[in-house]
Amino acid sequence: MKSLLKNLGLILILVGVVILLGCSFTGNVNDNALLGTSVVLVVLGLISYIIINKKIAD
Repeated sequence: MKSLLKNLGLILILVGVVILLGCSFTGNVNDNALLGTSVVLVVLGLISYIIINKKIAD
């Protein structure tokens, strides 16, 4: 469970990147909801990765 929690930030980042790649390959780059969702997931992933790894290291 600890390893899954440690990798939660990376999982969120990868999900955001997969959404961005899917939008790029399908040509659906004008849909703000999908692009906004992917950006939010990437930013939340980065923040959670930093915070969770600081707390686990302590």
